[in-house]
Amino acid sequence: MYIKADYVIKWLNGCVGIKRHEFLTSVFSGSIIEQVTVKLKSFYLIKPYFLEKRYTILMGLFCLVLTDLLQLCIPRVIKWAVDDLTLFRINQKQLLIYALYIVGIATMIACLRYVWRLCLIGTSRRVEEGLRNRLFAHILTFSASYFDKHKTGDLMAHATNDIGHIRMASGMGMVALNDAIILGLTAIGFMLYINVRLTLFVLIPMPLISLSARLIQKKMHHRYKETQASFADLTEAVRERLAGIRVVKAYNMEKASIRQIEIKSSDYVDRNISLARVTGSFFPMMLLFSNLSMAIVLYLGGRQTIYATITTGDFVAFIAYLGLLTWPMMAVGWVINLIQRGGASLDRVAKILETNSEIADPPVQSNQPAQPIERVKGNVTLDRVSFTYEPDRAHVLHNFSFNLAAGQTLGFTGPPGCGKTTLLNLIPRLYDVTSGRILIDGTDITRMRLSDLREQISFVPQEPFLFDGSVRDNITLGQTDLNESRLSEVIRMASFDEAVRSFPDGLETVIGEKGVILSGGQKQRLALARAFMRSAPLLILDDPISQVDVVTGSRIINTVRKLSLSKTVIIASHRLSAIRFADHIILLDRGRITQAGTHDQLMASDDYYAKTFRLQELEVRSPTSKS
Repeated sequence: MYIKADYVIKWLNGCVGIKRHEFLTSVFSGSIIEQVTVKLKSFYLIKPYFLEKRYTILMGLFCLVLTDLLQLCIPRVIKWAVDDLTLFRINQKQLLIYALYIVGIATMIACLRYVWRLCLIGTSRRVEEGLRNRLFAHILTFSASYFDKHKTGDLMAHATNDIGHIRMASGMGMVALNDAIILGLTAIGFMLYINVRLTLFVLIPMPLISLSARLIQKKMHHRYKETQASFADLTEAVRERLAGIRVVKAYNMEKASIRQIEIKSSDYVDRNISLARVTGSFFPMMLLFSNLSMAIVLYLGGRQTIYATITTGDFVAFIAYLGLLTWPMMAVGWVINLIQRGGASLDRVAKILETNSEIADPPVQSNQPAQPIERVKGNVTLDRVSFTYEPDRAHVLHNFSFNLAAGQTLGFTGPPGCGKTTLLNLIPRLYDVTSGRILIDGTDITRMRLSDLREQISFVPQEPFLFDGSVRDNITLGQTDLNESRLSEVIRMASFDEAVRSFPDGLETVIGEKGVILSGGQKQRLALARAFMRSAPLLILDDPISQVDVVTGSRIINTVRKLSLSKTVIIASHRLSAIRFADHIILLDRGRITQAGTHDQLMASDDYYAKTFRLQELEVRSPTSKS
């Protein structure tokens, strides 16, 4: 049966009052098209993976389209069988042939469905893998200040929950979108072929779906963002309490911790329920409209069958096509759901990927591009360095200047919070100076490539971090070209050899998360062995013997003194015995230099350094002091 498109559009204009250019978008795919258009601004993030898998995607779409078309053939077979049965012109053999037709079509559908799932769902997994790896690699470029301001749980939520939603939108979203357009429009085409007037009546509820989607889409997007932000807060709360489980147990904080998680969890549930009120109302509405169409078919189609306007087979086939059309109608809501959720996640991930690190290599096209460095001598100059963590906070360092020649040792000391750790963190550019300059061999460190700069430095932070792995892994940090004699040597240099021998599996002993099976002193010595493993010309130590006994501390300092013959060494320590051998000693107080000189010069001044040193000596010699 042939009918002009103008007639269909004109007829629908009269029934539901829609304009010609709104015809297609008002049926059921307009909401999807609009959603896709809105989200194109973030599509550039996943575009490379689609291009990489373009042939796989085309194969998957081809098989998906064939699957949809084959599904549309089954109602035709049913129509033939019903018409033949109605007219009593079929025998068992012909009925068996019709049954075999359906079995054959179903088998082909099953095979093609396997292929498109492998291609399209597999592509979504590639998007997930690539985007997660890219996100993690980008996060690693951020400076320490970024992590001071952002919660770990929030970043974890981006790498897990958000990436998962993007995967669903790019995988099943593509499938549902294809079904909504191809299967839906083709089903409508077959219905028009059977009976135009009946089809037009059936399509009357369809534009209501588009209207409903437009009314709630903004609410969906906003509430998806709120839900995912709440998930990030919950993740961070759980992570924090599990990481601090020993403190929780030591202070009987179990009930308080459970209560805090319950509050976060309750908020997350409330956000989801708020979201469900929107999404949950959309699917019932679609089913209502679908059932309205079914009621129209049953009444009008039944009458036309009674009056022999259409055959019984046509009536049954029409109902079957309407059943096939139900999924595209459902797919509309699902696609909108997936795109809204995936779009909100894509926006959150894009925000991170568009964030540039405060500390980075100089641009290659700049007037002063990064200078490649193979190995420095070790001259370190601080030229009027000032630093603050936040613009509106007080400075931690004030106009600090000093020059340290290659091969010399510089010691820092002072009361807690005087700026020692901050100063050491500035040299490898974990933070950047607020004003002033830091130079190595006369070159401003901001003009060096970060990788080159940090390759010149062995750094032991005040709170050494250990990975969940073996002792060997934590010392070598993945280096595979190290021989066992060198490894044994650095372990001995850090006075860690006796501890390693006491471990059940020696170097292969797994130390657990953050080195949980180790004592504070063992963690510190392992971190020292890690630093000694590198042959960098600069050695920076932040309170390197704060958690070991006096005898072990003396051995470690003797090792550092030997290393200072071939390296530039900078040490910050509260134990003055750790820096007494230094060529220069600086006392800091509130970010300013209050005293400077050698050990002998500072002892002669009989000021803070001398008094503190004598007091510590008395504590060491006291019979009641711990060894």
